[in-house]
Amino acid sequence: MAQETKWPQFSVLISVFFFWGFVAASNDILIPVFKEKLHLEQWQSQMISFAFYVAYTVGSIIYFLISKASGGDILNRLGYKNGISLGLIISALGTLLFYPAAEAESFLLMISGLFIVGLGFSLQQTAANPLAIVMGDMQTGSQRLSMAGGINNLGTTLGPILVSLTIFGAVTGSAEKVADISAVKIPYLVLGAVFILVAIIFRFSSVPNKINLEQDTSKVATPTDITEPIAVPTKRSALNYTQLLLGMIGIFVYVGVEVATASNLPEFMKQHVHTADGKPFPTEKIAPFISLYWASLMMGRWTTSVGAFDISSKAKSILRFIMPYLAFGVFLLINRIAGHDTSPFYLYAFIIIALILGDLLSRGNPARLLLILSLLGITSLSIGILADGMVSVYAFTSVGLFCSTLWPCIFTLAIAGLGSHTNEGASFLIMMIMGGGIISLLQGFLAGDAFLGIQMSFLVGVACFAYLAFYAIKAKAILKAQGIDYDGQTDSNIVKH
Repeated sequence: MAQETKWPQFSVLISVFFFWGFVAASNDILIPVFKEKLHLEQWQSQMISFAFYVAYTVGSIIYFLISKASGGDILNRLGYKNGISLGLIISALGTLLFYPAAEAESFLLMISGLFIVGLGFSLQQTAANPLAIVMGDMQTGSQRLSMAGGINNLGTTLGPILVSLTIFGAVTGSAEKVADISAVKIPYLVLGAVFILVAIIFRFSSVPNKINLEQDTSKVATPTDITEPIAVPTKRSALNYTQLLLGMIGIFVYVGVEVATASNLPEFMKQHVHTADGKPFPTEKIAPFISLYWASLMMGRWTTSVGAFDISSKAKSILRFIMPYLAFGVFLLINRIAGHDTSPFYLYAFIIIALILGDLLSRGNPARLLLILSLLGITSLSIGILADGMVSVYAFTSVGLFCSTLWPCIFTLAIAGLGSHTNEGASFLIMMIMGGGIISLLQGFLAGDAFLGIQMSFLVGVACFAYLAFYAIKAKAILKAQGIDYDGQTDSNIVKH
């Protein structure tokens, strides 16, 4: 009998997913503000993304080294919910640096604070992802991760709006708003206080402190359908599996294109979009577009999370059409409450259709969905590069739609068939989140006038999607050779020897 999802525990757990999204998307508002006020080059402003995302990798490496030195996995001894609480405290310490950073307008102090916040998030990620999988039927674990991802993107939708309101004040009215960097400290100090509060809640919650991922390794390792048990030789290390090695690069470039597109969008709008009187697009009005970009990921993830609910197949089919527009409605509501004019965004409802069609054409096959969405991503970026103005803005924004479900696709293909090496392989994949910082920095560097310029710099994203399309085709062939095929199967059994 399938284990029912533990919704009360899961509700507490997904709160940390919200925080990850809130901070990550808020960075995209800090980038143009600090670039403008501190007279930074575009690549220098991208150090905000670099510091935050590289912290994930540094945190994973520290975790790995301490575990090896102490002779065992830290979380197995410390406990999973205790690990999340500790990660929240570490992140709270990072937010304290925003006070001196804002007062002194110190770029170095600010990115140092973000780096520490990211270190705490790294530990939280390591504990929270497996917890989400085991809080119910293992076979619907990926759908629960998509649901958690949808909550993450609720944070990414709110973050840019709230931080922008704090920095610029009210956005209504015709007066030009001036950024107040000293105001940056307010939302982050409040966030730090919330981190501490949630850490206490976690400590005394019913969220499991110990879990057993070995109980159903085959189902987690190979979340696919196989009609007959197939013998797959166990290799010495997770790194001996080609699907994982190529998948690590896949996670690197996926997070890279997702983050780099959003973090370079403000600079594109300042250079290529103008107001009715011919002036450059004001920085304080960029926040709704950043919010829409991250809300686009919410649309895709809310759609995918439908599979986690115990409802009929017909109801799930209907919800797959409703959920992306429900998420779109949340975006419109948040921006309307914030005082933004939402009428320019209504046409985006037609672009969402491309996401729905891609999901339907994939028929649940992660390799096919990865290929379809990668090709749509290439198309969107190409339109953005070749067009200009608001057409390009909406083309670049739609990249969020096509990135929305790539994480579970890549993750599923990369760890399929790893068996007892599944957890090891998953930790290597999490390390690759650093792509968000490195590729953002690369695009920011190429966006300089001496190189490609801001518009042509989005070719970096095209290259990332091209690799993901290659990985979709290659991974399918590799897994099929190992007896793992996602098409037309009815049962999932892999026998390891």
